[in-house]
Amino acid sequence: MENWLRRGRGAAGICLTWAAGWAVTGLLIGAASLLLPGLPWASFFAVYDAPLPTLALPGFIGGALFSTLAGLGKNRARFENLSLAGFGAWGAAAGLLLSLIPAAMASVGLATLNRPESLWQLTALISGPLILLSAASGAGLLLLARAAKPWRTLIGQLLASGQ
Repeated sequence: MENWLRRGRGAAGICLTWAAGWAVTGLLIGAASLLLPGLPWASFFAVYDAPLPTLALPGFIGGALFSTLAGLGKNRARFENLSLAGFGAWGAAAGLLLSLIPAAMASVGLATLNRPESLWQLTALISGPLILLSAASGAGLLLLARAAKPWRTLIGQLLASGQ
């Protein structure tokens, strides 16, 4: 039972980390669109018309997909000892699955599009950025875990010496 609780806590941490990272990315996209108006931002904002910090929602879902894929593929290895390329690949796979969610929702009637014939065009359009952002999130998560390990050790030693 404790193993499942630990896995659930880890998955929740991954989801929240991805959500925070994607919200910040959304804010940076908004700032870049104001600072660099010459770039073709209109195509991005034509597809994604929600407030930019709401990228946290697909980030949270992508983190859940990533957590599931990483949990299935890591074979009980320590989180910090896994390869950066492997985490990037799991992130890219999570991004691919994430890009298929809108198409799946439209296929079963849970969502509608303004132009139904553009479902696969939309999927192709959003898959590239989602795969890229998810791969970067997966690799960044591993780098964050590696950076946090010495701090966890130091805090554990400080708490143990205080007793």
